[in-house]
Amino acid sequence: MRHLIYIFSLFFIFSFTSFKAQTSFANQIPGAQKYDPTKVVDSEYGIQMYEKLIFALGGDSVRYNKKGYNVQGWMEDFYTTGTILHKGFYEDGQLKVFKNFYPNGNVERSFRIIDLKRCEQIEYFQDGKIKSEIIFYDGNTQKQTDYYPNGVISYVEESEKNNDYLYKRNSYKEDGNPTIIFEILDKKKKTYTHKEYFDNGKLKEEGEMKFSVDASDYVKEGTWIYYDESGKETRKEKYHNGGKID
Repeated sequence: MRHLIYIFSLFFIFSFTSFKAQTSFANQIPGAQKYDPTKVVDSEYGIQMYEKLIFALGGDSVRYNKKGYNVQGWMEDFYTTGTILHKGFYEDGQLKVFKNFYPNGNVERSFRIIDLKRCEQIEYFQDGKIKSEIIFYDGNTQKQTDYYPNGVISYVEESEKNNDYLYKRNSYKEDGNPTIIFEILDKKKKTYTHKEYFDNGKLKEEGEMKFSVDASDYVKEGTWIYYDESGKETRKEKYHNGGKID
C-alpha cells in the first residue's frame, strides 16, 4: 500500500511540475498584442513587422498563441490607443490574408494569395490613396506600380513571370511626364526601346537596348540619338553589345 502511495505521489509531483513549466512557457508566447504607433509605423516604408510571417514571400517565422501552438484562423493586434493595427488569417502560424491599419483607421496595406503561384499586395498612403500595387509570382515581384500622393503613377515595372527578363521599367514625374521609358519591342529577341527625358519634358536620348546573357544586363544596341534641352538633335552614336562603334 505504501508503495502505491509513493508511486502516486511521484506521478502527481511530476505532472504538476510539467504543467507549471508548460504554463510558464506559454505565458512568454505572444498572442494578440498592443503596439506603440511611433515604433511600428515607418514614415517611408509603413508597417513591415508582419512581412517575416508571409511564407508565400519567403517569410520563415511562425506566430504562436498563448498556449504555445501555431496560430490558426483570424488574429488581431491593436495600437496602445485601442485602434486596430492588424487583422490577419493564419494557417500554421503564417499569414495567408491580412490588412494592416494606420493609427487613423485607414488601411496601410492589404495582402492576399490569388492562387498557388500569385499573390497581391496593395499599399496605401495615410489619407487612403493607393501608394503601390504589387503582384508577386513564386515569391518574386512580377509587376509593380507606384504612385505619388496626388495619384499620378511614379514608377512601373513588369517582368516575365519567372523574372527571366523585363517587359518594362518606366519612371514618371509628379506631373505625369516621363523621365525614363524602357519597354520591350521583341520578346523573342529581347530587344527594347529606351527613351530618357530632360526635366522640361524634352527628349534627351533614345535608342534600342537588348538583354546580354554574357553581361547579365541590358546594353545599348544599334543607333542612338541625343538631343539638347531645346529638342535639337546633337549627335548620333552606334553601339553593338553595349560597346560604342567608331
